[in-house]
Amino acid sequence: MAKTPAQRIKKHGANAAVPQHRLPSVINPSTSRSPQKAQSNSNLILIAGVVASLFLFWYLHLLTLNQLTQLSGGLPMPDSQFGGFDQGFVDQLRSAMDADARGQLNYVHKTAGTLFPLIFGFTWLLLIGTNVARKSLRWALWAVPVLFAAVRLWSNSAIDTMLSADAVDAGQVALASALTVAGWVLLVVSLLIGGAAVFLGRKPARPASPAAGHVQS
Repeated sequence: MAKTPAQRIKKHGANAAVPQHRLPSVINPSTSRSPQKAQSNSNLILIAGVVASLFLFWYLHLLTLNQLTQLSGGLPMPDSQFGGFDQGFVDQLRSAMDADARGQLNYVHKTAGTLFPLIFGFTWLLLIGTNVARKSLRWALWAVPVLFAAVRLWSNSAIDTMLSADAVDAGQVALASALTVAGWVLLVVSLLIGGAAVFLGRKPARPASPAAGHVQS
């Protein structure tokens, strides 16, 4: 019967031949992800997010909200007012839009009006996180798209409340107008930040070594 390693050491001392046992590797090299593959997957998600954001912006602002002007006597929707609006505009809009038209605007806010800021915000978080290495700067830049998404969602709710109220006061109009303007400003700032993040993410090319251009004699 074969002796155990302990029995061999006891009998032969330091000269005992102890077989070496190797544990099988628990890491499957075929499942490891290289940095290049991880970066490629991140880029694919980022491209899909940018395409979805562009489509939703077109669908919401250039198509749907423009079509709703047919139900408001040609008056633009509050969401499209870059510079905000006043009490007179809201009174005219409320007079022109019936309950069905207001319900359609509310539905737009709950669908495309909700998806656009959320998808845009997530995409810009990924864009910044992928290209900005400094942690403190990354957190500072992340605040802008997050704030944009929050303001746009709040703006949707404020506009729906303003249009559906029995009587609108100046405070409701001022809040909805300020949120609308802030949403557009934050969108523009987010776009600028995205461009800056891409610029920061570009690694400068290494200059060629001066010795490389000389031929040794």
